[in-house]
Amino acid sequence: MINLILCGGSGTRLWPISRTLLPKQFVPLFKEQSLFQKTVLRNKDFCDQFLIVSNQEQYFLALDQMQALQNRIDSQFILEPVGRNTAPAIALACMAVDPDAIVFATPSDHLIKDQVAYESAVAKAKQLAEQDKLVTFGIQPTYPETGFGYIEAQGEEVLSFKEKPDYSVAESYLAQGSFYWNSGMFCFKAGVFLAELKQHSPEIFDACQTAYQQTQQGAFLRIPMEAMEAIPADSIDYAVMEKSAHVKVVPSDIGWSDLGSFESLDQELEKDANGNTQVENALLLNSKNNLILGEQRTIALIDLEDLMVIDTADALLIAPKGSGQKVKMIVEQLKSQGSELPQIHRTAHRPWGTYTILESAERYKIKRIVVKPGKTLSLQKHLHRSEHWIVVSGTATVTVGENVQLVRPNESTYIPIGEKHRLANDGRLDLILIEAQVGEYTGEDDIIRFEDQYNRQ
Repeated sequence: MINLILCGGSGTRLWPISRTLLPKQFVPLFKEQSLFQKTVLRNKDFCDQFLIVSNQEQYFLALDQMQALQNRIDSQFILEPVGRNTAPAIALACMAVDPDAIVFATPSDHLIKDQVAYESAVAKAKQLAEQDKLVTFGIQPTYPETGFGYIEAQGEEVLSFKEKPDYSVAESYLAQGSFYWNSGMFCFKAGVFLAELKQHSPEIFDACQTAYQQTQQGAFLRIPMEAMEAIPADSIDYAVMEKSAHVKVVPSDIGWSDLGSFESLDQELEKDANGNTQVENALLLNSKNNLILGEQRTIALIDLEDLMVIDTADALLIAPKGSGQKVKMIVEQLKSQGSELPQIHRTAHRPWGTYTILESAERYKIKRIVVKPGKTLSLQKHLHRSEHWIVVSGTATVTVGENVQLVRPNESTYIPIGEKHRLANDGRLDLILIEAQVGEYTGEDDIIRFEDQYNRQ
């Protein structure tokens, strides 16, 4: 069985922890493990291959986190230049495997706590998939949730799919007992799914087939931008599951959570005797039932209850519990202001290492750059800024124009505006340097790449 892991989504409801370039599935929320890693680990014993659909930036995050698991796991990546929702993502993946292969499609950002019940549910779904059924997983609801879609079922038979309800309707679903949360997990033969997609959403099938025929093969499968943009965007539920006559549901009580809000995350974290999340750098006086997340600064609360305090290096969120669904409204405000805060943390992860913005103001920016051993940045130039590099530790191999030189600790080099340049770490230890940018514009998009070993555009 192939585990198809869908890595799309930016997790805006968990901002400022989750950002577009480091979404919640890759944040180490649980004992230094991410939700993506936990997805791989819980499926590795019954899936013999992993097919991961992600965008270009997430590819390197996923690859690093797969390697950090220190397990030999057979995996392949499909890179989407732009997201078109779950139906195209799953279709493109199914086109890349044997039509008779059993595909177990899962999100990368869900938490499942009952492994025994989970494996039993997956085994049942696999049996149904072998009978040419399209299988979804219905989660036994525990409260009237308005943020999920619902599945009305009688045993394994699906009666209907329901949109996200208001609170009173969700209460009625819970009272009836025949409604389940739609988990977003699916199991089927690749060829069966494609046949149903072709029948019920032929325009998506045809566009996906055209796009797949143009796929660039290599270390990963990359879909061309124009071909991807030509695919109609739609979810698997709308495109196939709600229309097919071959759908079954496996009712599942597996300790599932989509961690779609800070309130749901709060339910999964350890608490102290007063119901506060356990954070080493928190000082709490007469305060109860608070969600406190932050690693940088000391956080002190006095006479406060039922708050969410989320502290990161460049953004602080404070809200009462129950208002978590409104976080995405703050993200939209930031986007409308042209802020980079929804996009990236102060420390950004790249395939070659990381950079941390130490200070940013008009006409200059200062970064701390860490390049991993054996890694190389792209050959590039900037149109609006010059750069000064000062090596702190390690040895940098620096290309500026036609000149290549070694720059050692306490030495520096200068890159003029418009000059081609490249930075590499040919050593065995991390290369750490300070970069000072000076110019009329210091945005991250002022990069013209000429060569890149990571095949970035």
